[in-house]
Amino acid sequence: MSLLRPKSGIHQIKAHMLANDSSDYPPTRIALNSNESAFGPCQSAIDAARASSVNLARYLENPVSLLAPLIAKRQGLEVDRIAIGHGSDDLLARLARVYLGENSEMIRSCNGYLKTPNYAFANNATPVSVIDRAFTTSVDAILEAVTEKTRMVYVANPENPAGTYISGNEIRRLHLALPSHVVLVLDCAYEEYVDASDYEAGHLLARESENIVVTRTFSKIYGLAGARVGWMYASKEIIDMVTRIGLTFPVASSSVAAAMAALEDETHINYVFQTNRRLRNAFSKNMKNLGLKVYPSQTNFVLLEFEPGEHSAAACADHLSRQGIAIRRFASVAYENCIRVTIGIEADMKRIEAAITVFLNNHN
Repeated sequence: MSLLRPKSGIHQIKAHMLANDSSDYPPTRIALNSNESAFGPCQSAIDAARASSVNLARYLENPVSLLAPLIAKRQGLEVDRIAIGHGSDDLLARLARVYLGENSEMIRSCNGYLKTPNYAFANNATPVSVIDRAFTTSVDAILEAVTEKTRMVYVANPENPAGTYISGNEIRRLHLALPSHVVLVLDCAYEEYVDASDYEAGHLLARESENIVVTRTFSKIYGLAGARVGWMYASKEIIDMVTRIGLTFPVASSSVAAAMAALEDETHINYVFQTNRRLRNAFSKNMKNLGLKVYPSQTNFVLLEFEPGEHSAAACADHLSRQGIAIRRFASVAYENCIRVTIGIEADMKRIEAAITVFLNNHN
């Protein structure tokens, strides 16, 4: 027996996505499974990344000094309240290391981002999963779960994998009722896709408070998932703590170069936003017309719910895989009858709509 003893919480970490374990499927031709931007980054970001390759022999000493001022300018934020990380996942993991430990609790929505409990487990903390309403975060349920052990409340807004959101008023109500020693984490990875009029940008509330953290990413609307660049906005104290435990050289030079260029191209961002919204709305409408339950989305993906039986979500996923179309299913009972479809280019959306139509007609 090994004498090596990892933290006890590590053993509780499990995969939250279902892998396609069949070897007889054709290669994926249409990837609609990981919420990357099907429209890719702007050309200037690609060019900047390529140009930076001449410096691959060197570490990038201080990426925050390059990228944070551009983020601050675009968002109207204070530059010294911004941290840069290897994707927002890196920043969330660091934040958990700073504030979670044994005998502490992190509250999250039970059907929200399914990886969230792992941040607690990795630090021997306890994740407390509260009920939601149709995959939408319940502020009342969160507040009822707060105890003297609560150190963090995590809310993805919009949420993943359902694409739902809660209004700015609800976020403010939640924050107002939380003890001041509890960190409210707003994961706003999909904020650039939101068009709901009652949504409030996370940083607007964070700039008014010392215990709110907002995380954002370049992986979604900016089309830089492979670059792995994220950023965090919080109080100077929190930024200091998160920075202290970061990697010595946290982000690659080519990634920072691409992100800097991407921030400057508003035309591309507007194009992706408008096109994604049009295709998302059309896809949602067409899936409803086929009799599927469609969860209203404020993101670049749509969650579809199937009836159990012959035309189940699992059977549909298998059918799509055989057509070379990859979608996402999850290792959660709550999502057993669901598939999540990332919004792709128009041709890809027509292809998956046709494939799902054939599947439902054949099985009905």
